Amino acid sequence: MRVLAEARRPAPGAPGAPGTPEEPPPLPGFAASGFNPLVADTAEHCLRARHGAPPAPGRTALLLASRSGDRATARAIDRAAEPGRRTAPLLFFQSNPNAVLGHLAARWGLTGPVVAISPAEAVPGEVPADALDAAALLLADGDAEQVLLIAAEATPDGHRAVAVLLAAQPS
Repeated sequence: MRVLAEARRPAPGAPGAPGTPEEPPPLPGFAASGFNPLVADTAEHCLRARHGAPPAPGRTALLLASRSGDRATARAIDRAAEPGRRTAPLLFFQSNPNAVLGHLAARWGLTGPVVAISPAEAVPGEVPADALDAAALLLADGDAEQVLLIAAEATPDGHRAVAVLLAAQPS
């Protein structure tokens, strides 16, 4: 596979580097956590680095890899499910890891498969081997011409994410 573009959050050397997390911009429809805005913002930076503005040409698959997942939304759902409380429908929507991928697909006109995985091992700020294997399968099967792989993890000092736009090696 070859890398067409890459983005990291927080960006190395920028405000928000380790120890001083910078918040990504708000994402309409995702209110309980910074996880989904982080995924969307990192993906946006990666896609813009390659394609400029939406839409992106060709069939691009979306692959989200996260071992930790969106813990803040999970906690909000737990609190909302306590006896006598009413759970907001928005929490159920944003608890689905594919919801933010659907947002990206609609915004960028991405027409490939949408996949979310929980890799066996994950290091914040790095792409897990399981995710690279899944991306390679999507490309080898012809399901997509490109794969936007986003690896996002919660850490004690904030969230870390990396997005990589991949394509098959030319024949």
